[in-house]
Amino acid sequence: MLSDSTISLIRQFTRERNWDQFDTPENLAKCISIEAAELLECYQWSNTPRDNDINHVQEELSDVLIYCIMLAEKLNCDLDEIVRDKMAKNRQKYPVAKAYGNSGKYRNL
Repeated sequence: MLSDSTISLIRQFTRERNWDQFDTPENLAKCISIEAAELLECYQWSNTPRDNDINHVQEELSDVLIYCIMLAEKLNCDLDEIVRDKMAKNRQKYPVAKAYGNSGKYRNL
């Protein structure tokens, strides 16, 4: 998980630029999607990025994470709580006995 100091750095960066006024949940969700597409672009014609592209992958992944954190804060979500809740649901949908070594969708297990 990200440290509190890293999350504070994100908050400070936004605050210093007075960008919070633009960070509506809708805009942040759009940003997540756009940055995720840019991350996917790193793998567009290959299963792995070229060695010199790993920095680009890290930058795009960071952009996705930053916007996800910003959206969670905007919606007053506790990141630990929502991730734990989702993992509990995933455990139900993908029991080890059925899902082990199988990448199929839960309804196809």
